[in-house]
Amino acid sequence: MVCKMGYRLSAVVCTVFFLAGCSGDNAGEGGQGAPPAPSVTVAKPVVREIVEDDEFVGRFEAVDDVEIRARVGGYLDDIHFTDGARVEAGAPLFSIDRRPFELALEQAKSQLSVNEAQLEYTRSQLTRAEELVGRGNTTVATLDERRQEFLSAQAQVSGARAAVARAELDLEYTEIAAPIGGRIDRKLVSAGNLVQADQTVLTTIVSLDPIDFYFDIDERSFLSYARDARERGVALQEGGGGLDVVVRVADRESESFKGQLDFAENRLDEASGTLRVRARFPNPDLILQPGLFGRINVPASLPHRGILVPDEAVASDQGRRIVYVVGDDNVVAAKPVRPGPRIYGYRVIRSGLTGEETIVVNGLMRVRPGVTVTPEMVELPPENGEEG
Repeated sequence: MVCKMGYRLSAVVCTVFFLAGCSGDNAGEGGQGAPPAPSVTVAKPVVREIVEDDEFVGRFEAVDDVEIRARVGGYLDDIHFTDGARVEAGAPLFSIDRRPFELALEQAKSQLSVNEAQLEYTRSQLTRAEELVGRGNTTVATLDERRQEFLSAQAQVSGARAAVARAELDLEYTEIAAPIGGRIDRKLVSAGNLVQADQTVLTTIVSLDPIDFYFDIDERSFLSYARDARERGVALQEGGGGLDVVVRVADRESESFKGQLDFAENRLDEASGTLRVRARFPNPDLILQPGLFGRINVPASLPHRGILVPDEAVASDQGRRIVYVVGDDNVVAAKPVRPGPRIYGYRVIRSGLTGEETIVVNGLMRVRPGVTVTPEMVELPPENGEEG
């Protein structure tokens, strides 16, 4: 019984070893080995002198914005412009009924004539009194009365002349002209309506070329810009020394607009902790309009050596940004980096790279730290085909 069990156990063991040997032979002949190293595209970062910039949101406003009001009251007689048209400075806009003011001018001139006649009469009376006093035929008191009458007549003539000048000015104010050149709004009052002097807004005019762009910067940015401005020998709050800036509007297809900083307020807002800054832009094609939103890029550093990589080369790892670096042995390692703004179509790397590394720029989904890869080296151009 024992002999039979021993024989069966030996047979089973031999069978197992035989099958194992066959399996090993099959694996060696028809099975697959380790997978090949993944192929990735690698490159050296772009290293060049750059000036980093910050982006802010702001709004365009007209350099000049005027509400047109009448300086004299009366009934609106005529309108001389087309709604929304461009007007030149001095162009006629409105006419107020002139007839009441023409009558007032005639009345003032008539009163001036009466006063001038009275002045001549008192002058002759004064001269006669001076002669009589010299001959002793009248008293000094009478001479004083004639002199007082003459001086009073002189004052009345001066007042009458001022009344004539005022009447002429009021008549001139019945013709309302454009104080500035620009684009006019629609008429807010129709002909035939009564216009109140200095109260009724008839329309508005805004200048278009050049145009201003206002935006707010925070305290941190203000201190940084002020430090850089001092190193350049200019004052931020005296216009930023004509610092060049770029603005873009909602239409991403259109090119950016270039202008200069020319003003900053003299204090930070206590409630928001921000400082309002202004940039001025030429606008010969009148593309930029008051009220339009835009994004402005302001230089945020002095020129320095920058390390630039494509955006697709920067990956995320649990809240931090990393770049995959390929060593001399083709093994991938992850390096944490601190990215900055986009410049020349690339992402600025503020820390984490020296610029000598070989980084993965295409195929990030196929790599992880410690993996051996098959690198394909390419050279990145100085600019990535778009502005940052």
